[in-house]
Amino acid sequence: MRKAFATLVTMAGLGFALAATTAVAEVGEIRIAQQYGINYLPLMVMEDRHLIEAQAKRLGLGKLDVAWSKMSSGAAMNDALLSGSLDIASGGVGPIVTLWAKTSTLPAAQQVKGIAALDSMPVVLNTRNPRIKGVEDFTDQDKIALPAVKVSIQAVTLQMAVAKAFGPQNYAKLDPITVSMSHPDGMIALLNPRSEVDAHFTGPPFSELEVREPGIHTVVHSYKLLGGMTTSTVAWTTARFHDQNPKVYQAFLRALEEAVSIIDKDKRAAAQLYLRMTKSKESLETMESILSDPDIEYTLTPMNVLKYAAFMHDVGSIKANPSAWTDMFFPEIHQLPGS
Repeated sequence: MRKAFATLVTMAGLGFALAATTAVAEVGEIRIAQQYGINYLPLMVMEDRHLIEAQAKRLGLGKLDVAWSKMSSGAAMNDALLSGSLDIASGGVGPIVTLWAKTSTLPAAQQVKGIAALDSMPVVLNTRNPRIKGVEDFTDQDKIALPAVKVSIQAVTLQMAVAKAFGPQNYAKLDPITVSMSHPDGMIALLNPRSEVDAHFTGPPFSELEVREPGIHTVVHSYKLLGGMTTSTVAWTTARFHDQNPKVYQAFLRALEEAVSIIDKDKRAAAQLYLRMTKSKESLETMESILSDPDIEYTLTPMNVLKYAAFMHDVGSIKANPSAWTDMFFPEIHQLPGS
């Protein structure tokens, strides 16, 4: 599978390179943003080991500077991408589907699409409130922390769970009690008994660390809700960047595939890298155990993204309705068995 993917990326990259016959040079710097959590471990590996720079040299680009930044939500990423201050964004399925839909009717160069998935991981709603057994038990006295209200993958998954419990017409019933917080801040709030936030919609490692604490239990699990593994995190960019920088784009995609392979080969080393780069105080054994969870898979293949997009279209959150997951991603990964 990896050989086939590498061959495809090479052929696709050559094709785009031949098509790009303009005299305009490709960018000398690529600006990439990531968020918090092990969802972004492939990007951390790429940053730590300078994989993009190495791939750029192999492709004959010479020196390519890579600027990394942290943002708290996909919504903030989208703003930065549209303003031209960011080249590649990363985050949950919700923000990329939203931006894809908004730009899908614009001229081709202004459209935004996904590059590839970073992983399949569950998004999980945890609470410390013993009264709450399901989404139907939340009241206006509760607060649910998530990365971005209405548009984050956690927010959309919550809406899907609410639609299942109360009917599609009531999908936004719990939106008023959601608050935007980064994953680390959301976990801190949940574990603080004095905080008004008594629930947190998040993902690994925060979701797993939370349920190890006394009194914390899970209310919603995306795999159970959607009937299978779901992509948690995606990288995306503009068609203009994709088309004008075919070799830089290829260097990023090759580096991403290499990073996934590195993680798969040695989970303990990957856990060490995560702890070092995030300065997390968790033990190596705890982090290695989380990375070894069978629910967590690092992969470039988008999983169940079409279900998210279909739901968002059905409830009116987006106007465009993709006929296939490939509509929302650039062609370099179209041969993967996504869904």
